Formats: sequence, C-alpha cells, structure tokens
Amino acid sequence: MDFDRFCSECTVCLNDCTFTLFLTNTEPPPLNRWRCRTHHPCLLTMSTQPSSAGASAPSSSSNYATEEEANALRRDRILNSKLYFDVPPSKAPIIYSTSYDISFLGIEKLHPFDSSKWGRICGFLIANGILEKDRIVEPLEATKDDLLVVHSESYLNSLKSSLNVSIITEVPPVAAFPNCLVQKRVLHPFRKQVGGTILAAKLAKERGCAINVGGGFHHCCADRGGGFCAYADISLCIQYAFIRLNISRVMIIDLDAHQGNGHEKDFANDGRIYILDMYNPNIYPLDYEARRYIDQRVEVPSGTATEEYLMMLDEALQVAKNAFDPELVIYNAGTDILDGDPLGRLRISPHGVTIRDEKVFKFASDKNIPLVMLTSGGYMKSSAQVIADSIINLSNKSLIAMGGI
Repeated sequence: MDFDRFCSECTVCLNDCTFTLFLTNTEPPPLNRWRCRTHHPCLLTMSTQPSSAGASAPSSSSNYATEEEANALRRDRILNSKLYFDVPPSKAPIIYSTSYDISFLGIEKLHPFDSSKWGRICGFLIANGILEKDRIVEPLEATKDDLLVVHSESYLNSLKSSLNVSIITEVPPVAAFPNCLVQKRVLHPFRKQVGGTILAAKLAKERGCAINVGGGFHHCCADRGGGFCAYADISLCIQYAFIRLNISRVMIIDLDAHQGNGHEKDFANDGRIYILDMYNPNIYPLDYEARRYIDQRVEVPSGTATEEYLMMLDEALQVAKNAFDPELVIYNAGTDILDGDPLGRLRISPHGVTIRDEKVFKFASDKNIPLVMLTSGGYMKSSAQVIADSIINLSNKSLIAMGGI
C-alpha cells in the first residue's frame, strides 16, 4: 500500500517509517490498524510499539514535547500513589470494602443495577465458609492525582455537577442533591472500587489471580462517563501495571453483555493492549466508533442460550491464545448475560456463568498469566449468588486460593 510521503492523520513525514498490518483473526482488522515501527510524533493516531512512559494514554495535545511532559507527570503520579501496598500473605486475593455498596435515600433503586450486590457476594462467601471476613483485602480510595493518570482535569471537574453525575449514573433524581452529598454517597464508593481494581493487578502478579468484588466500569473513558460508570478503572489499572509491575502486554477479556466502549477508546491506538469483547451488539452503548478498536470482536445476538454461548467462548479464547501473548489478563466478568436480565437480553444459565468463569481462569492459569477479575454489570438480585457460586467453584477447582498463601 502506498502511504505517500506524509501521514494523513498528522502530516508527519513517513519516508523512514515501515509498516506492518496487524491481523488479529480471520477478518480484516478494524480501520486497517497499521503499526509504525518508529517513534515519530503521530503516536496518538496510529498504533505503535510502546515507549516506557506509556505514550498511548489520552491527552488533549498532539505536540510531541507536550506528550513527553504528560508521560513524565503520569509516571510520577503512579510512582507516588499509595494505592499499591503490600498485602499480608494471610489475606485472600479478594478485594472489597463496605464502602463499595451504594445507599442513597433509596433512590439507587431507580436504576436496575443492584448497588448492594458487592456486599452480598462477600456475605454469601462468608456464610458458605469459603471466606473469612478478616481475610478480605480493603483497598484505598483513588485520589484526584490517582485519577488524573487517565482522566482529564475537565472531566473530573464535570463530576462536581450533580446533574452530570445523574446522567452518568442514569438516576435523574441525583441531580437535585447537593454535590457534596453526591460525592459521599455515589462517587466515593466508585473511587473506592477504582482503588480495588488497581490494587488487584499487584495482588494478581503476586498470587496468580485476584478478584475485585466490584469495578469493571467499562463504559467510562478518559473524558466521558456513562452507563453507571463514572471512572475508567480498567484503563487506570493497566496504566499502573505498566509502570509499577513492569508489564508491557495486557489482554482485556470483556464478557459483560455490553460492549466495553470505554477502555476500547482509551486504548484505541496502543499495541500493548489486546481486546477480546464478547457482547450483544443490539443493546447499549451501540458505540460503533469504539467497535473499530476491538481486536477480537465476538457479537452475541439477543436470545443466545448457554450451550451456543460457551461454544463461541471456546472458539474466541483459542483465537486469543494464538493471537497475543499477554503478561496480564483483565477479565470483566459481568453477569448481565444471565437469562432474565432486563438489559443484557441473553439466556445464559447460572451454571453457564460458572463454566464461563472457569474457562477464563483456566485460560490464564494454563499460560501462567496473572488474572484480575472484575464483577462489572448484572441487573438482577440473583447476580450476587451466581457470582459467589462461581467463586466457590473456582476455589474448589484450585483456580484461586481463598485461604491466602
């Protein structure tokens, strides 16, 4: 293919650049994703081999010097963060805080999401005897500096408007409350879960896997929230892993029923990230732009039942195994695929969810790849029990060590 002398995206001379087509499966790659093998300034518009500073992170400027400065500031924020801390060997690789659960004068019930799901998951695990309360790891809340690693200042400032938060959470009455109350009752729980997702990567690197009983806010990107997702915890987790864990290749396996458009936009031009997204294409967010950035797109039509779904997953994992060699897997394990879920519109049985999770954990375990699991979406009261049952099965199959080291 003839690229002429200039990159059409940024007018940088490409005379010395060579390109290679990035194929992820049998279909042509979205947007003909060409990867430049040299570090010229069009890092934001083409996929490229990464620099140690993580040049792919979003920025408002296309100036190379400014990007270098932004990367240095991002690195400093990550290195100075307190979100990574040493977890005692006696603790289980389960991250949760009672602060996760959202209770806001009952108006949280106006959204179909079960905002007490996270606490009930742990409650079921404790009642079953598979988890002791004092073995749960409590994360720290992500600070503004932590969030600025990915998010823009203008986006974080927009969350000081209760109206904006009400739109993101899809609960209109939130707009009527003072923002100080919204910060405390809605955004603080989200920031705590962000801290849990970020810490989970460190714990997974040390233990082989870790579960944040929360997180998975995959509809939020650097400068926009939506779909009950106010912070981009997946993008943040990965940026921290690049710097603090010296990881350079990450696979996102997103099996929530909804397309993970947030992380897809954040990592649209980053060759270090491989995204496998298995989703219902006929429901929210219908983000066709973000779909172009999915490396391996598996569209699951409404009404798909358990047997067919698991066959599609087996095929997808085999393709992913042959296409990419990650050093970390982020598994977005939404339970909105369950039969009867009002938003997912799929027909997967509770046992099907258990088998799905087992397959993904085995995929990572067989290749000795650390895995982070996030619970993400799920809009039925039964989701908490289904997730707990799946974790119990993972423990029984020795795919996770619930008793610590």
